[in-house]
This record gives sequence, C-alpha cells and structure tokens, in this order.
Amino acid sequence: MVDGVRLGSIAAGLRYHGRPDVLVAELAPGTTVAGVFTSSLCPSAPVDWCRRVLPGGAARALVCNAGNANAFTGQEGERSVAATVETVAAALNCSPEEVFVASTGVIGEPLDNSQLVIAVDSAAAALDQPDAVRWQDAARAICTTDTFAKGASASAGPASVVGIAKGSGMIAPDMATMLSFVFTDAALPSAAAQRALTTAVNASFNRVTVDSDTSTSDTVLLFCTGAAGAPQDMEQFQQSLNTVCLDLAHQIVRDGEGATKFVTVTVTGAADDQAAERIARAIADSPLVKTAVAAEDANWGRIVMAVGKAGQAADRDRLAIWIGSEQAAADGQLAPGYSEERATEHLRQPEVTLTADVGVGNGSATVWTCDLTHGYIDINAGYRS
Repeated sequence: MVDGVRLGSIAAGLRYHGRPDVLVAELAPGTTVAGVFTSSLCPSAPVDWCRRVLPGGAARALVCNAGNANAFTGQEGERSVAATVETVAAALNCSPEEVFVASTGVIGEPLDNSQLVIAVDSAAAALDQPDAVRWQDAARAICTTDTFAKGASASAGPASVVGIAKGSGMIAPDMATMLSFVFTDAALPSAAAQRALTTAVNASFNRVTVDSDTSTSDTVLLFCTGAAGAPQDMEQFQQSLNTVCLDLAHQIVRDGEGATKFVTVTVTGAADDQAAERIARAIADSPLVKTAVAAEDANWGRIVMAVGKAGQAADRDRLAIWIGSEQAAADGQLAPGYSEERATEHLRQPEVTLTADVGVGNGSATVWTCDLTHGYIDINAGYRS
C-alpha cells in the first residue's frame, strides 16, 4: 500500500449502473505531482486543467469519472471541471489548483454538473485508507469498455509504487495512454518526478497500440506523497516505476477491444532506435497485419508491406522476417526451409511475436499490440447504445 493516500469510489450512475464510476483520491499535504498528457489537438477539458496546474508541482487530490470524456464540450466542459475541483477543494480544505481531474467515456456530451457535484462530494465523504479492495474499486471506477480492472505494484526499497489504469480501445498514445494514475510514498521533487515519469512512459505507454487512435483524454499522473522519504537508489526507483508502467501498458493491450492475442513486434537493423520504433508501430498498427494474426494466417507479405510504408530507411534485399522463431523471409525473399505450418502453429498461440530486421543499421525497438477481430467492430459499432 502507499502511505499518504486515501481512496473513495462510488456508483454515481453518471453513465453506468451498478458499478463504481467516480473516484476521488486524497493525497497527503506535501505530495508532489508529475504528468504526461495526450498529443491530440482536441484535448479534453480535464487535460487542459491538468496542464494548467501541473507547473505548481503540488497535489492534494485526484478526481476521475467514467462514462463521459468531457471532451469537445466547450465552455460547459470548463464549468464542469471548475465545479469538480471547487467541490473537492472545499471538502478537503485545499486549493483548487491542487486538484487534478480526468474523465473518460463518450466525446461531445456535456456532463450533468449537479449530478457530478453530488457524486464527487459523496466519494470524498467515503475516503478511507486503501486496502486491496479499495484499490480494486478505484481501478474499476475508471473503466469504460475494459473487461477487467488494471493494477500493478512494485517496491523500491522502503517505498511502494502502485498504479491503476484504464484502456481497451482508442489506444495509440503519443505521450502516455488512456488514463493511468501511479502513486508512491517516495519523496521526489516535482522536477525529478517528471523526469522519472517521462522515462517510464516512453518505455511503456508510448510503445503500445490497439487500434492506432490517440485519445482526446490520455493522461498519466504520478503522485509522490513522501511518507517513505527520498529514494536511496534513484535507479532502483526508476526501475520500479518502469515495471509498474509497463505492466499496466501490457494489461491494456491484453484487454484490447475484441482482442484474442497479445502481439510483440520487434524491429532490428534500423537506422536508429527512433526509426525502428516507427517501423514497429507501422507493423503493429496495420489492420492487414492485425487481421492476419486474428485469422492465424501466416501472410508475412503484409509485414513487408508495413515495413515499406513506414517512411523509414529499409533495404528490401536484406529484409528478414520471423513469425515466432520461424524465419519467413531472408535477403528480401522467401527464406530457405521456411515452414508455413510452423509459422501458423505459432500464430495459434495467445502470445505472438513478429520480428523484422530491415538491414540498414543498429537501431532496434519493440512495440506491443493485439489482433483485430470482429469483436472490435461489435463493441465500437454499438458503443453509445
């Protein structure tokens, strides 16, 4: 558990019924905060607010509601954020600028401010020290189409690092991903926390994709209560934070809407690591690659296509491709001894690996994704119904 954190979550019925959908977390005085947000040019009102107050470096509360993204809602969205932070600030006797907010759900629908204020006030009144059940309720309260609540934890010396996340669709972060809130009782100045979070995000949330769509609401926040003191080994703390973020990011991919397979895409031999990541993402985002994986069809030509469209240097006549451990292509053509049966057997597994060496340098990168099935269409075709 994390000293200096109290959690309250309630079923407010903002969109869902019979399950928690509003979360309030109270943070001890002196808590520092770091954040990474969506690169979308149509961000939500909560993202705008968090960006505005983050430079203050201090946090006393987090509020999140599920079912309504409060995005593309104009001044009405700003009023919803103001009503939320003022309600929590009054309940916890803190400044509104120390209250961080996040919303997830349908875009373009105004929130019912009176209902939201009542819900937030009730959740604040229910605050208590978090145990396993409260962490579970907190993780459930931020879900939308998720099929399971997502949480991860690690220790860093005497400090704990605990994170929760939501995400299943509209997952192609270019900063962080969906919503994720990480709490630690380590003491870090806000600048150090920001460096640590950015490093962790770049190695985790920024390396996953479900459907190539970047959300308006993507937010990752790190709260450091300081109860356990300053980390004696910053490298150990960074590793623990990386572990929690990567665990959460992988859970999001495993819970991709309609997904049946967890796919690891690795690219080597690129001009540099950045080029390798772009090629890996082109493969991971390709609907043709993803549907081939879903169908357990070893159509490795689709990987060739994705490498070629990535816009990064690649040597066609040195290109090599593997499906699992089975080499499908070598030196720009069908690999000698390739067995489609062995490749297909690998694709039948719930964990799939695709590897491409593009033959121009020493850059490498890994991106994680899932397959694309009819289930994704079913979920999103009826999302608002």
